[in-house]
Amino acid sequence: MAAAQDPLRVGVLGCADIAWRRTLPAMAACPDIEVAAVASRDEAKARRFAAAFGDPRVLGYEELLASRDIDAVYIPLPAMFHADWVAKALRAGKHVLAEKPLTGDAKSADELLALAESRGLVLLENVVFPHHSQHVRVRQMLADGAVGDLRDFTSVFTIPPLSDENMRYRPDIGGGALLDMGVYPIRAALYYLGPALEVLHAVLRVRARTGAVVSGRILACTPGGVTADLVFGMEHSYRTSCAFAGSSGLLRLDRAFTPPPSLQPVLHIERQDHREEITLPMDDQFGNIVRYFANAVLTGSNMLDQSAVSRRQARLIDDVERLAIRIEVP
Repeated sequence: MAAAQDPLRVGVLGCADIAWRRTLPAMAACPDIEVAAVASRDEAKARRFAAAFGDPRVLGYEELLASRDIDAVYIPLPAMFHADWVAKALRAGKHVLAEKPLTGDAKSADELLALAESRGLVLLENVVFPHHSQHVRVRQMLADGAVGDLRDFTSVFTIPPLSDENMRYRPDIGGGALLDMGVYPIRAALYYLGPALEVLHAVLRVRARTGAVVSGRILACTPGGVTADLVFGMEHSYRTSCAFAGSSGLLRLDRAFTPPPSLQPVLHIERQDHREEITLPMDDQFGNIVRYFANAVLTGSNMLDQSAVSRRQARLIDDVERLAIRIEVP
């Protein structure tokens, strides 16, 4: 394994779009990380990735995991392939940064996190948005009474329809909209409302010919009665937002989940006789999370808090699946 003063040598297991557009550019810019190898079932694609990110070695999946000079693995494979390859990487002694969701169900998520803990390895689910400073600012404003006592939380992540061939429409590969988009508002609710959040009810729209969840709505609640209305899907206009309604005001954050590094987020605050917009600093959430991952590995940081959130998120997703009314759509 790399010494603390050396960069973390990362192998990339899969050449997904999110890796190309966001995570690998962030890794390439991070002085604590060296992209050391790339693996893909499509060798031409792997070589294209390698050429764009410093010409690391191009290896097969198993060869990459067996490489003794690879310290950690980034896994941007489709959701339903995560459990198998994350387990293989951990058993090979590699730290793992895995795209969200960590797995498709709570049981396998528990097993992977327990495996990582038993071997002293970092396993981090790549949920990026909590690492943007806009959310730290919003949480502090809520604690300072910006809207009074919080009553209701609303979060939305929806995108327009994709091509029929997109892997998100394959429940056995991409897992559908609940796992792909629903993770965001669920994680946001946990971030702002805490781990005691419980799912009360849900509606899932399911494509009849494939069985894929294409959208849904979740009603959840804290023990103190703060409600969470969580909307997700891939048959809508593009929306990524969080809103907080309190006893004395409303706070709204647009581009809650996908702000590019060049964007200055804007908070909207409304009270009875007051309207205000607060422009926040730009921030690079992907850069932040890859630095966080590298630091956790290189310093041996305790990951129990992050693991607990991933476990709770996975259980809430299981609860949605269990409680939801399913409506078939064309």
